[in-house]
Amino acid sequence: MTEIKVKLVKSRIGATPAQRAVLDSLGLKRREMVKVHKDSASIRGMIKKVEHLVAVVD
Repeated sequence: MTEIKVKLVKSRIGATPAQRAVLDSLGLKRREMVKVHKDSASIRGMIKKVEHLVAVVD
């Protein structure tokens, strides 16, 4: 299975509590933090919920 790198590019300060929960589940606590996840539909769905805060890095 392929891997996907997710980077938090904007601050969590203005995010809603639900968006913060998604960021916590992705393991993104601080700006510029990068986490590697297996590429699955559930991870893609979480990224879609906070796409204005994160970026997928190659």
